[in-house]
Order: sequence, then C-alpha cells, then structure tokens
Amino acid sequence: MATYDLIIRNGQIVTSESVTTGDIAIKDGKIVEVGSQISGQGTNEINAEGLHVFPGLIDTHVHFNEPGRTEWEGIETGSKSLAAGGVTSYFDMPLNSTPPTIDKENLDIKKKLSAEKSVVNPNFWGGLVPENIGKLKELHENGVIGFKAFMSPSGIDDFNRADDETLYKGMKEIAAVGSRLAVHAESTVMCDQLATEKIRAGKTSARDFVESRPIISEIEAVRRLISYAEATGCKVHVVHASSKKVVDVINEAKQKGVDITVETCAHYLALTVKDLEEKGGLAKCAPPLRDQDEVDDLWTAVLNGEVDMIASDHSPAPTSMKTVTDNYFEGWGGISGAQSTLNVLLTEGHFKRNLPLEKIVTLMGTNPAKVFGLANKGNIAVGYDADIAIVNINESFKLENDDLFYRHQHSPYVGMTFNGKVKTTIVNGKVVFENGTFLDA
Repeated sequence: MATYDLIIRNGQIVTSESVTTGDIAIKDGKIVEVGSQISGQGTNEINAEGLHVFPGLIDTHVHFNEPGRTEWEGIETGSKSLAAGGVTSYFDMPLNSTPPTIDKENLDIKKKLSAEKSVVNPNFWGGLVPENIGKLKELHENGVIGFKAFMSPSGIDDFNRADDETLYKGMKEIAAVGSRLAVHAESTVMCDQLATEKIRAGKTSARDFVESRPIISEIEAVRRLISYAEATGCKVHVVHASSKKVVDVINEAKQKGVDITVETCAHYLALTVKDLEEKGGLAKCAPPLRDQDEVDDLWTAVLNGEVDMIASDHSPAPTSMKTVTDNYFEGWGGISGAQSTLNVLLTEGHFKRNLPLEKIVTLMGTNPAKVFGLANKGNIAVGYDADIAIVNINESFKLENDDLFYRHQHSPYVGMTFNGKVKTTIVNGKVVFENGTFLDA
C-alpha cells in the first residue's frame, strides 16, 4: 500500500474546468494522485468533507516594501496575510521597497529576505525606470517574473516614472528577452492638470480626487501603451484597470493580435466612491474607486471572460499616512487587501453574481500561471506543486481588524460580511495555516 506525506480526502476539488468530489495525495511537495477514494495512507490526512479544495491562488500584484519600508509592511506579515486568504504565490512589485528592484544587486537582496521570511512562494517584478534600461536583460536572466513601469508618477522618489522614450526603449529590450511589461496606465498630463485645477479652486473632497483621475486618463495611457507594443513587439500587461471601458480598449487590441493582458483588483469590484467618502484614506488608491454603475459594468467584463486576472494590489502604509480629513489629495494612496481577495470573489462574485468557482481558479490560478510561465502552479493535477487552499465557501464572517495579519491592522474591507472561511493553506506540500493559526516552518 502506497504511503504519502499528506492525503486530502472527500473534498470538492475545484479546477478551472470542473468541481468534483475526490482525494488528493501529496508526496515530496508534489501532487502525485488525484481521484476518488485513494487507497494509500498518508502520514497526515485531512478530511475535507463539505469543504472546497482550490489550487493555491496567485496574487500577481503586491507591495511588501522590504527592504527599506518594513514599517509599512514586511515579507513575513504580508505573506502570512496572503496565506490566511488562500494565496500561495505572489509577485512582489519593485517599488516601495528601498532600494527598488531595478538591478541584480537589489533583486538579490529581496530574494534573500524572502527566502528567510516568506511563508508562501515569492516571485519578483523588476522595475523599468529611465536609469536602468541597460540592466533589464540582467534582471531577466536572474529570474524576475516581468517588468513594471509607471506612466504617471509612482509616489516614490527613487522609482521614477517612465516617459515615452523610456517606455519605447525599455519595451524594445523587454521584447528582445521575451519578457512582459506591466504598466500603471494613467495620463500624467491629464491627472496633473486636473489635480492642479481642483486644488487651486479649493475642491479637495473625495469626489474631487476621483474626478482628477478620470477613466479617460487610463484609456489615453492604455492606447499609447498599445501603440508602443505594436511598434516594439513587446508583450504588455495593464495592471489595476478600474473600468470596463479600459478593458474594452484592451480587448480590441487583443483582437488585432497585440499580446496584451489585463488585471483588475478586488477593490474595484467591491468598493465605490461612496466608500471613499465614508472610510476616508483607507479607501484611497490610484486609479481611484469608481461609482456603482462602473463596478457593475466591470463585473460584466469579469463574467464575460474579458478580464485575465484579479489581484489585490496590496499597497499598505501606517495609519498615520492613511488619515484624510478635508483634503483627499493628501495621504498615501493604496489599499490594504491581500487577505480578502478570495472573499470578494466568493461574496460579490460567486454568491451575488453567479461567478463560477471554476472561473475564480482561472482568474487567480490558471491565467496567471500561464501568462507568467509558472508551469507547476495554479492547478490541482498530478505533477503540479502541492499549493492548496481548503475553504468553507458557505461560512460567513464579519471581518474585524483583529482578523488581519498585516503589520497595520486596517483595511477598507473591515466591517464587511464575507463568505469563504479559509480553513487550511498548504504550500509545497506543507500545512502553513490551519484554523486561524500559523504552523512553525
């Protein structure tokens, strides 16, 4: 009789293609058997009857800020938050940490820290800034998942925005090595002029801030990006699209043969301008939250398969930096949400809008793994890494500050009632999180 390290029995196994009842056998960090009533024995066994067993989810967009800004967040607290939310792999952005990940030396620092502190699988974006075009190939050869550029100011002094010349030259280099460029797409000219006009007129409310970063600003930047992609042959990825109108432009380009993908974030699917008005700085981000009709339209795009993936864009900061009084142009713009993405997709998507569970796996497993070349992630099948989240999708709970594992226990999602309690998270065959508690490494 075969002996395994771990057997998960009687679970509802969710893949991008089906939901079936069965068992999963794991040995040496890999899935070695999937089927009905596996006959072997496990050194450890989990009875998942009545629970759903997802592939460990992939969050393609987080800012863990280490090294340099660990007072905002850190690899340990950030990765624990992901694990508590059923996420087993993440892509850490090159900025907010200081120094930013714009050369091999700084990438090596981040790799070392992550090996020591992360409880889930780390991956790293490299930056594209005006001063590092000659270092992109080196970053690629040392394992970055792709590159990230800002078409508008990043808010971080040591991560400069990519002007048009930098974009074009950088995209030529990135195309040459076969990688992909992710872009924060907002028009600098448009947003700067609108913000200046608002502030001069004393218009600094939540609504004024949102109006200073309109959807057309995203569309203008995306169209410019697409033209450079066509000219250079570079694969591109648009992060945090806030509106179906932006997604539509991207899908038109796809139909013309441009290799372009698009991500939206949980906060654009669960929160509105009203939340920004009521919750203050906790709900401030860029691009900003939109009105309810835009949220509904964006869900239509998700349900129609027009969005490639969903991420958290977890961009935390201390409470003092998230406090807004009368001037919404002040204060750090970033949502703390890494722990709640699956909850949003289950609550707002599956239960409210009939988003199939299989589609959740596609958005946060299959597609990220395929687009970014993670051959052994994002699926429950023989040969894949044993990254797994066991979830009671029917259990509801009200999110409280004390539930959060972030360095700073605040989030605009606090106070909301969600479906989907993560019971167990398994990374490379090892149980790291179980019933609200982290196990020793």
